[in-house]
Amino acid sequence: MSSASADMPDPRESVLRERREDATRAFADRTPVIYQHEIRMHPDAVAWADRASGAPASLFLTGAIGVGKTHTAWQAARIWLGRRFDETHRMPTVETWRSTALFDALRPDRENDAKALTRTLQQADLLYVDDLAAARVSPTGWTQERLYEIFDERYINRRPVLITCDVLPHEISHIVGDRVSSRLGEMCRGGVLLLKGADLRKGGAA
Repeated sequence: MSSASADMPDPRESVLRERREDATRAFADRTPVIYQHEIRMHPDAVAWADRASGAPASLFLTGAIGVGKTHTAWQAARIWLGRRFDETHRMPTVETWRSTALFDALRPDRENDAKALTRTLQQADLLYVDDLAAARVSPTGWTQERLYEIFDERYINRRPVLITCDVLPHEISHIVGDRVSSRLGEMCRGGVLLLKGADLRKGGAA
């Protein structure tokens, strides 16, 4: 009996494994098609996604246009979600936003929706913002205040962020404001990763 029992799978482990697979599959379905195939990731991005010992809580991917920042971020977020599920045995919440869409959603003429969105982004297990310096026009002061509320809440509660950007955290204050830039610099301390290489868009997604 003991031998047979040892060979039988643990029902609870099977359920958890199925839920984990469902979670990662659902996130993969949310991923833009061009970023769904796997690419070779930088070891530091893998360490962050795997929540390896000593890896930073937040990750700021920077580098020239086309080196694979966005593709790396989507893949890293999917791996992070699976690892987080293994730790907590619950479905992690991952909010994914392109910066221009986020700034638009936080406009003052959308005040009620913007405040609700602010609370959602403060509480998410992971906040991923793509191409943070993409905006050609800086957000209004009201919108920058909402950004500050989001990042300050995440900062004081140690909730991680995943950012892609063409420049470093201290070089985006004209877009997000000095206070957000400062907090991002602190949150991503040790987790600023410069990706190098040729423009991958000439042969695939970036």
